[in-house]
Amino acid sequence: MHNNQESIQLINTAIIKGKERKIDTTYEDRLSQACNSSAIAAISNAIEQLAETDRISYDQAAIKIVETIKELDQVWTDYVLMEGINNIKKMLKGNTKH
Repeated sequence: MHNNQESIQLINTAIIKGKERKIDTTYEDRLSQACNSSAIAAISNAIEQLAETDRISYDQAAIKIVETIKELDQVWTDYVLMEGINNIKKMLKGNTKH
């Protein structure tokens, strides 16, 4: 039998290996598709508009847009995680009332 530290190492390794299988390694194709999309053209326009509106550089505008999108993504990730945790807690409470 493994000790706790070895078990944790095995679990972490399994998690990482599972993620490796999910990663699409065609970086060049994916990057090319993304860069040539109409969404990037719209983001480019947004960068110009934000730079003018806020009187900041294009670099600062791009960073501001990316950081805002990342923050929105993180908020929703946290929300979905908490909803899942709350649902699990409710299920567990329901199971302990027997």
